[in-house]
Amino acid sequence: MKYSKKKPNKRKQIQRNFNLAILLFVAFLGFFLFDRFLDLYNQSLKKINVGVSSSIGDVAKYTPMIEEELKKVGLEEHTVTVAALMMQESKGKGGDPMQASESMGLAPNTIQDPQQSIQQGVKYFQRVMNYGEKMQVDFPTVIQAYNMGIGYIDYVAQNGNKHSEELAKKFSMIQVEKNPQTYNCGGNTNNFRYPYCYGDFTYSTKVAKHMESISVSSPAGISKSSRKTSF
Repeated sequence: MKYSKKKPNKRKQIQRNFNLAILLFVAFLGFFLFDRFLDLYNQSLKKINVGVSSSIGDVAKYTPMIEEELKKVGLEEHTVTVAALMMQESKGKGGDPMQASESMGLAPNTIQDPQQSIQQGVKYFQRVMNYGEKMQVDFPTVIQAYNMGIGYIDYVAQNGNKHSEELAKKFSMIQVEKNPQTYNCGGNTNNFRYPYCYGDFTYSTKVAKHMESISVSSPAGISKSSRKTSF
């Protein structure tokens, strides 16, 4: 008797091919999602991350927001600087942690939303940065101007283009003499600023110390050396 080979069932063959295609698709999708996860993870490592050993306390929780606002104006490399400004202004406490209300012509602490405070603080920082570059003053002058106002940049530009506490004292006294009833350190002659009661003539020095104390990991390009060169 002649032997005849049994032909495979076409439907089963199609089903096996379909199952194989599904398996390959799932494997590809899994590989793609895993690769995407690694990419996002690596990107997150590149962002400035305030370390747990940082001494800036409540300011740490605002650093992502600070960085995001600075990115909008192309100044994200100054995240540490603005975090240090916040540290000096408020230690990250209150509704106006950047103490930015006065830069809008409002009374102190009028702003009661930290996000709005950071947005306005970054806006004012950008303003003093741009004006400082225009007037060719050094970076400590720009930092001091966050405290004393843009008029301080003009004053330094007329007196050597380089900040010093002595210049800050002289500028402060000019403002005190214009309005002695307002700028009198609350009448406290034991205040370290007295009689230079307009602003804080040590502001830039204090901010520089905060910058040195902030612990960051910065693969994105903000190294300790780059922070130090600003001062």
